[in-house]
Amino acid sequence: MDLNEVVTTVARWSLRLLVIVMGAVLFLSLLAAAGVLALAWGIRLLWARLTGRPARPWVMRMDPRHGFSTVYRSTARWTSHTASKARSSVSRLGDVTDVEPREIR
Repeated sequence: MDLNEVVTTVARWSLRLLVIVMGAVLFLSLLAAAGVLALAWGIRLLWARLTGRPARPWVMRMDPRHGFSTVYRSTARWTSHTASKARSSVSRLGDVTDVEPREIR
């Protein structure tokens, strides 16, 4: 075995080991985040049972129509400004006369 093959083999195995370690770190961090969330949920459930209150689920209250209307309203002012600006620039320029139509091949 010459030196080239040794260096290539070491580099290949080092890269494999690095990718495996990065995957394990990602998996363990996601597992830890899920564990913290489960622990928080359990403590919340336990507290609800101790105080005699019903345990309400964590929900994200979002109406898709509300989100669409929010985005539509936020972009409407930009598009109306741009459209009015474009209309004013077209009216200033008048007709464009330096364009020659071509046949489509």
